Amino acid sequence: MTLQETNFFKEFCNTANNMYQHGWDERNGGNITLLLDKKEIEAVSDVTKVKRSIPMIFDASELAGEYFLVTGSGKYFKNIKEAPEKNIGLIRVQENGKNIDLLWGLEDGAVPTSELPSHFMSHIARLKVDDKHRVVMHCHATHFLAMTFTHDLSERELTRTLWQMCTECLVVFPEGVSVIPWMVPGTNQIGEATAEKMADTRLIVWPFHGVYGTGRDLDETFGLIETAEKAAEVYTFVQAQGGVKQCITDQDLLDLADAFGVTPKAGYLN
Repeated sequence: MTLQETNFFKEFCNTANNMYQHGWDERNGGNITLLLDKKEIEAVSDVTKVKRSIPMIFDASELAGEYFLVTGSGKYFKNIKEAPEKNIGLIRVQENGKNIDLLWGLEDGAVPTSELPSHFMSHIARLKVDDKHRVVMHCHATHFLAMTFTHDLSERELTRTLWQMCTECLVVFPEGVSVIPWMVPGTNQIGEATAEKMADTRLIVWPFHGVYGTGRDLDETFGLIETAEKAAEVYTFVQAQGGVKQCITDQDLLDLADAFGVTPKAGYLN
């Protein structure tokens, strides 16, 4: 079996295509990194052959020796499924943490997403609270992005609104959503702010930009963002129809949490 024949590779490409089809990743907007199982990747790829070494602006020594599938900088999600070798790459973090080995893909001199430092910081943060964590996903989910212009950006209030828009939301992200201030993307500063929030939540809002989601696999992470985005879309429709006249109550949400065995973020329900 080759790398491109593995289920995780096919799922990575399909997920990127689904994100594009949803309208979340226009042009080269958005990025994905998937932390791979060492034994699985070493069974399907010659990891002794390094195409080139690529420097980073972040010391990722905590991830030394780890393998990732990653989307490329400036690459369009719409092209990944048909030409993965040009648009994504298989990388390994060097022992010094300041360089990565490109083992496959990213042809014609392409490099990983400029958000790679932010991704690595979030991987490190999530692995400290969940050793089964594997995925970081960034996109420009349309309605969620629009909400950041019109809704109170208090984490509590934003979370409560999303929970009230769709019954499943509390079950899917009981820890709520986090928000960071607007920052220039591709910097260590935005990565550090995002990673700090990752200690408590899996979904981080970048106001006027997009969202960062994390999870144990591609389906879970895609579904997390998809659920929040659906709630944001419902919110948009509700506002256009004149605003809320009735909604899921706090008692309803408490009953829901009890039924599904989840614990809502402390202090978010009255």
